[in-house]
Amino acid sequence: MKQKRSFKIGVAGTLLTVGLLTAAFTTRTASESIRVMDRPDTESTNVNYVSYRAPLRPLNFIKLPVGSIQPEGWVKKYLELQRDGLTGHLGEISAWLEKDNNAWLTTGGDHGWEEVPYWLKGYGNLAYILNDPKMIAETKTWIEGVFASCQPNGYFGPVNERNGKRELWAQMIMLWCLQSYYEYSQDQRVIDLMTNYFKWQMTVPDDKLLEDYWENSRGGDNIISIYWLYNHTGDAFLLDLAKKIHRNTADWTKSTSLPNWHNVNIAPVFPRTLPLIICRPGDSAMLKASYNVHHLIRRTFGQVPGGMFGADENARLGYIDPRQGVETCGLVEQMASDEIMLCMTGDPMWAEHCEEVAFNSYPAAVMPDFKALRYITCPNHTVSDSKNHHPGIDNRGPFLSMNPFSSRCCQHNHAQGWPYFSEHLILATPDNGIAAAIYAACKATVKVGNGKEIVLHEETNYPFEEGIKFTVSTDEKVDFPFYLRIPSWTEGAEVRVNGKKISVKPVSGKYLCIEREWADGDKVEMTLPMSLSMRTWQVNKNSVSVDYGPLTLSLKIDEKYIEKDSRETAIGDSKWQKGADPKKWPTTEIYANSPWNYSLVLDKKEPLKNFKVVRKSWPADNFPFTVANVPLEVKATGRIIPEWQIDETGLCGVLPEEDAVKGAKEEITLIPMGAARLRISAFPNTKE
Repeated sequence: MKQKRSFKIGVAGTLLTVGLLTAAFTTRTASESIRVMDRPDTESTNVNYVSYRAPLRPLNFIKLPVGSIQPEGWVKKYLELQRDGLTGHLGEISAWLEKDNNAWLTTGGDHGWEEVPYWLKGYGNLAYILNDPKMIAETKTWIEGVFASCQPNGYFGPVNERNGKRELWAQMIMLWCLQSYYEYSQDQRVIDLMTNYFKWQMTVPDDKLLEDYWENSRGGDNIISIYWLYNHTGDAFLLDLAKKIHRNTADWTKSTSLPNWHNVNIAPVFPRTLPLIICRPGDSAMLKASYNVHHLIRRTFGQVPGGMFGADENARLGYIDPRQGVETCGLVEQMASDEIMLCMTGDPMWAEHCEEVAFNSYPAAVMPDFKALRYITCPNHTVSDSKNHHPGIDNRGPFLSMNPFSSRCCQHNHAQGWPYFSEHLILATPDNGIAAAIYAACKATVKVGNGKEIVLHEETNYPFEEGIKFTVSTDEKVDFPFYLRIPSWTEGAEVRVNGKKISVKPVSGKYLCIEREWADGDKVEMTLPMSLSMRTWQVNKNSVSVDYGPLTLSLKIDEKYIEKDSRETAIGDSKWQKGADPKKWPTTEIYANSPWNYSLVLDKKEPLKNFKVVRKSWPADNFPFTVANVPLEVKATGRIIPEWQIDETGLCGVLPEEDAVKGAKEEITLIPMGAARLRISAFPNTKE
């Protein structure tokens, strides 16, 4: 069993060589080349998919058009739950999506300016991925409204002005919706709208541009869309516009401070540094600045498992205990940021971090039926009620319960999480190959080589199982490279091609590239051995967390679910749509029906020596993220810490001191963190 005595965080040594080829370990035959690489070479240009034009820095990975990847297994199940749950039905229950007098459908409309694009960027992509005719028709209703809102000067959408300065945040979000729609439809109107809108942005004086809080913090979202259009049209003015937006965006490049500490602004790690990373190939200083945003918040407020940090809703000095949480908005934005940074840099760290958040933090932020969500979710989370827990939680409101109206932002913005994740399961590479950097079952239809279309079928129950199998379907033989990420947490990974073990040893934390002539039915089978390991979080009283491969483990707590009337528990800005039936969308409060205040008993020489992994059958409904269904448990020994209780704010108390009095030894069960809606994931490290 592996052990990690301490938690270390820093900038990877390979940062300065982003985009460079590492092929120190290579074997080559007449028909096959196998290499270990830091990341794909960017000297080549993919002929099958739109990538970054010069002078922009080449991408290491290229996202396939939406709909190219059909998820299977538990990811598909999650998407179906979204469709049948809150995401798919918000248009019927949320007053912010009411079509009458909506700001996106009616000139001068009075509601929905932010909520519609927040929801649509996930809802639309979900519709395209599932190829759901009803959802696609609903998406087109809103997209047509966007086209109809275009003004002669190029502006589109709602008009929000403050002191003569037009607020552009809602447009930034809607541009992402339009980009996905273009991938699905190839509708030229998207290109025309974006071109005219960006010409309008060029006419806005700097002193009237990006003045409001949200748009000023998130100007990088605007720049991503500018570069997307530039890569399609090559219009030179767009590069000048990117610089204009950049200089009017909040400065996220300082080494020890951030312009604000709101979790949903911090989760996108690239907002200020993105344009410089792309426009200045090899500028390692700016690349480090982008990584610094990610690492700074975690050094200060993120000494906890699950990949996130304490910022509920803002990070605050003194509030660093694992009982502090993060918004659901922050979780899905972080996943999206990781996916974008993975494509931009090729760094496997971003794939691994995306998996950490997706497998451990995000699943427990929603109900198993996806009909309600939680505004705040914490690594140590022992009560999920509708009370106001301020100042334990920064914001005031019923933010711990599972509520279909937990907050206007998360209620709508949650929709992007699993669709965007699904779209990044298979990626194109600059050398006309493909890559699997984030793992989950799927089928991808992808062009390789000089335009040959193949289907790559990935079969796995990862992250709950170690094996992953890929099968190539093609009607003729074709040469292309296939990249596989070897996670940093695994040792002794094995890869077989058509049943034969490869001669090159896979290296943890790098990519394995298999380049050969592929034929129909060729198979690549990969085994990623998982073992128990431990992290110690020094800043948080040397608390410890236990991992099994990519999964972090939490105490198994008996969860008691109590339904409440959502009209009584919703926050003040929640509004029901006319005719919506609140009885179909209850709030659920979750309480602990068993003790939760345990420390772990650790062997002095081999801390995890007496922990036992127990595998269970795969759930019949294909949904592993519940206490009852989770197919993996770990038996351990714990001790009750009597003084560790619910505190005066009604939250799980902060971690006890290391010399706290403890009870007798008991057998306890740990389960993957993502299945635990009540959880203890950072355990007190009390002396034995």
